[in-house]
Amino acid sequence: MKYSRFIFGLMVVVLMACNSNEKKKDTPESLASSQSPKVVTADIEEGIKANIAKKVKEDGGYFNMNADGKELRLQLVRVHTEYLSNLGPGRHFACVDLADVSGDVYDVDFFLEGDPGNMNVTETTLHKLNGKPFYTWKQRDNKTWYKLPVQDASKDLLGVVEGQDRFEFSYEVTLPEMSDSTKMWIPVPQSDRFQTIELVSMEAPVAHETLEDKHNKNKVLHMRFSPEHSGKIVKLVYDVQRQEKQAYEDETSPNDYLGASLLMPIGDRFRILSDSIIGSKRKEGTIMQTRALYDYIIDNMRYMKSGTYGTGDAVYACDALTGNCTEFHSLFISLARSAGIPSRFAVGASIPSDRDEGGISGYHCWAEFYAEGKWWPVDISEANKYSALATYYFGRHPANRIEFTKGRDLVLEPGPSSGPINFLAYPVMEQGNKALYPETIFTFQRKKENEDLKNKVSLR
Repeated sequence: MKYSRFIFGLMVVVLMACNSNEKKKDTPESLASSQSPKVVTADIEEGIKANIAKKVKEDGGYFNMNADGKELRLQLVRVHTEYLSNLGPGRHFACVDLADVSGDVYDVDFFLEGDPGNMNVTETTLHKLNGKPFYTWKQRDNKTWYKLPVQDASKDLLGVVEGQDRFEFSYEVTLPEMSDSTKMWIPVPQSDRFQTIELVSMEAPVAHETLEDKHNKNKVLHMRFSPEHSGKIVKLVYDVQRQEKQAYEDETSPNDYLGASLLMPIGDRFRILSDSIIGSKRKEGTIMQTRALYDYIIDNMRYMKSGTYGTGDAVYACDALTGNCTEFHSLFISLARSAGIPSRFAVGASIPSDRDEGGISGYHCWAEFYAEGKWWPVDISEANKYSALATYYFGRHPANRIEFTKGRDLVLEPGPSSGPINFLAYPVMEQGNKALYPETIFTFQRKKENEDLKNKVSLR
């Protein structure tokens, strides 16, 4: 039976959906078969890439699909390797990002059959358009999954754990090939009133020192490597207890968060734009003014991981009106500060709310603004994906998060030769003056004792 993005609620026995908040895993007992070849994720990645390459060749240079009568001409952007999975003997799941010639980015779910080296796509489903999902997945008591329209999904299926959450978080770095001495800087999450962090274990081939970004009070591990450490692993595992975040008071001066940073300028075009957005609300309170900026970005930006994204360049975001969470929140901060509203940036990871273990598709960032004597959390990129949660994300961050670092332009001593660090989520690594990019994987395991808490919270 074929699946379509336009037919929801169909029952499927599927391992996962293509998103950090939507990936699923069946139990090994339900899938194991001693008669089948062992399949690892690398086999599935090779299989989906081979199928896409074959179709591109057949279709004259593009992966062609039809979406609601619109002919799409797509090119592969990336395979979500952290969520490739074996569904059982000869059955597999993969999800990829494909970019249309129009600039739109589609998140596509693929089901495959076959053994390593001989896999064929059996079903293809358009899951998201520019980060906005058409459906999510919900699990039955018998561990099978079925599609659910986003408008019918509860908050826990859309990335939100209210109240409290507890999980083990793993930050793993595989060192690249090195030909000379190399330095690396890794963020260290800190405990505060909303998260309690305990380092459970640390694996590293060398000793380290702990540095402090004094302006933002961030802690950072600094390590030095030699060529013989190529391919070695650096792994930190944390026990995290996290509280849902709402408006709060602290002792920091809001005036420290009104200036420009390297990629978040203020004034000029940002002042003109913020003035036009706020308009008559200038006579209203700061919260209403900030909500106008928040709504403007939701209404006008598209969540797209294509082009020059992920740097948090507010000028690029203002021009392109596309990007990931860094562009959304950098534009917000430049506009807010230009309007005289203190605001600040933070980065970490969002922990999936609808499953209890597995991979996490990269970092996530967010912002806060100051009004009425308090700091108010916002998450505009998530509100853009899930419009039903726009009100929630204006003044709240869910409990299923871990925060790594605060601020931009982080200054460390010793620091990278390239100067202040734009923001620190993935490791910064330098071999001389050359930047290296080690493979970095985030995984998590939710604490079982948290299950009763999650159930209680969902009844609020």
